[in-house]
Amino acid sequence: MGIVYRTTGTCSRSIDFEVDSNNKVHNVRFAGGCMGNTQGVSKLVEGMDVDEVISRLKGVQCRNNTSCPDQLARALEEYKDKK
Repeated sequence: MGIVYRTTGTCSRSIDFEVDSNNKVHNVRFAGGCMGNTQGVSKLVEGMDVDEVISRLKGVQCRNNTSCPDQLARALEEYKDKK
């Protein structure tokens, strides 16, 4: 089942993603944003552990003290908090 996270402070509007039973991230899709950047981030994190993605991407800044990668880290943190 996919998870949708509404982004704030970035060009992207939302991030859809899945997390499997082994805590691995899959099928990350950004709605909006810089296509090359968001596609690159999506491919790089495919199959990566949730905590590793958060560790690598949290705090990356572009504008408004956040970025699309940072928003993905925040989305995964929220996922973990609700789990």
